[in-house]
Amino acid sequence: MKQMQKALILSQRESASGIYDMWIETDLAAQAGAGQFLCIYPRDKSTLLPRPISICEVREDKKALRIVYRVAGQGTKEFSGYQAGETIRIMGTLGNGFPVSEAEGRKTFLIGGGIGVPPILQLAKEVRGEKQIIAGYRNHETFLKEDFDRYGKVYIATEDGSVGTKGNVMDAIAQNGLEAELIYACGPMPMLRAVKAYAAKHNIKAYISLEEHMACGVGACLGCVVKTKETDSHSHVNNARICTEGPVFEADAVEL
Repeated sequence: MKQMQKALILSQRESASGIYDMWIETDLAAQAGAGQFLCIYPRDKSTLLPRPISICEVREDKKALRIVYRVAGQGTKEFSGYQAGETIRIMGTLGNGFPVSEAEGRKTFLIGGGIGVPPILQLAKEVRGEKQIIAGYRNHETFLKEDFDRYGKVYIATEDGSVGTKGNVMDAIAQNGLEAELIYACGPMPMLRAVKAYAAKHNIKAYISLEEHMACGVGACLGCVVKTKETDSHSHVNNARICTEGPVFEADAVEL
């Protein structure tokens, strides 16, 4: 059930160049799951639309949420200047999350790339059983790496080769001879296409969380759609709204 409310900022820091790490106190934490997101509203009235930001982590007492985001425009630039003790207007929790129960008893890849890395942290906390965390970064600024280390074996890929495997997450999987029976992934579209192709080749079920620019965040505007095999009940065509039917989809159910 989505709600709009004011949340208290508990802390904020820059964890890598242009990457900000914020904890907020909100009762929405009690219903938040891995793969869901919040809409955060800028205070600047000239910035009309909210910014969707994935939930990175839920505090153990279910009273606070962590978001990790990249400054990419006017809205997120404003957010980066917020301080502990201030309040922000949020709406959540939004979207469907990863079907965590499917990982029980199965060897699982948890794959994140770029700003798709943060939502994998809560997923790593929720998934039980054998899991391999593969995270892709641009360079040595491997934000959240120490957090991931608490929940499973972590394999790093960097574009410049400064840490771990030189290349992308698929290169890290190949170089380390990794295997899985299930895949969860979040990241940029080229990465997700590669994950989908890998899953199809190896006959592995995969769930992917699509990063997409959103407008309303609640499914009303049809501004974020993806082509699907099935007809959408809302628009009556072969598409789905990423903000409502997603952001998590079975990989073989969508066209990338």
